[in-house]
Amino acid sequence: MSEEQAPVFQIQRIYLKDLSLEQPNSPGILLSTEQPVVDIQLGLGAERVSDGIYEVAVTATVTTKIQDKTVFLVEVKQAGIFELRHIPEDQLSVVLGISCPQIVYPYLRGNVSDVIQRAGFPPVHLAEINFQAMYEQQQAQQGLTQ
Repeated sequence: MSEEQAPVFQIQRIYLKDLSLEQPNSPGILLSTEQPVVDIQLGLGAERVSDGIYEVAVTATVTTKIQDKTVFLVEVKQAGIFELRHIPEDQLSVVLGISCPQIVYPYLRGNVSDVIQRAGFPPVHLAEINFQAMYEQQQAQQGLTQ
């Protein structure tokens, strides 16, 4: 295999792309003694930026409510720019769907916990994610819908 045909996988940059915190019912809701309900939604996205350069983003939306009132809503999008060259087409989606999110996700977890704690709340720790299982589940669902 020649030097220029060797697969390339390089992290170019990891960065916080977007962060939003809302406390629409403060300060009144902060006096409540009820236990809030926490809902966490995760999303993944990948897009080609230029030849061999891809942006992979992992998004978390954390909504905390007491009854029907929002205590806080946090949306964080953590992204990475990756150089991916000479990777077979059938393996490229695996790298973009598993390997890259595994690298970006710890940064997302830290930023979510940090912003919630800085807002005056106990930190919310996002669980570890098995991106391979998530990817395989998405592939199976797409196989059923095609």
